[in-house]
Amino acid sequence: MDTSLKTLEEALVIRRQIDSLKKRLSAILGGAAPIRTSPTRGRRYVSPATRARRSAAAKGRWAKARGTTKPPTAKKKAALTPAGRRKLSESMKARWAEIYEAHHFGPGPGRRTFRRS
Repeated sequence: MDTSLKTLEEALVIRRQIDSLKKRLSAILGGAAPIRTSPTRGRRYVSPATRARRSAAAKGRWAKARGTTKPPTAKKKAALTPAGRRKLSESMKARWAEIYEAHHFGPGPGRRTFRRS
């Protein structure tokens, strides 16, 4: 028990020296907040510039892994001209007219005739 008591007393002396040195350091630095010995659990702040650098690096790594330096440009979708639209409309109307006639539905929608009695 003597050795454990001696060890405990020595640890207590060292702890007091550490506290005294912390106080002196705080006084030298102008009353700065005491230095934390344990890590905090909050999230780290990452500046927008750092995020941009990390993003660019990650994109570069992925491009290297894919074997391309930059993504291919998307082709512009061709617009439908009014004449093409008319032609498509007429062909669809004819197609649906055939379907309605084949199934004996009578005239197609929008072309129904109503009898008045």
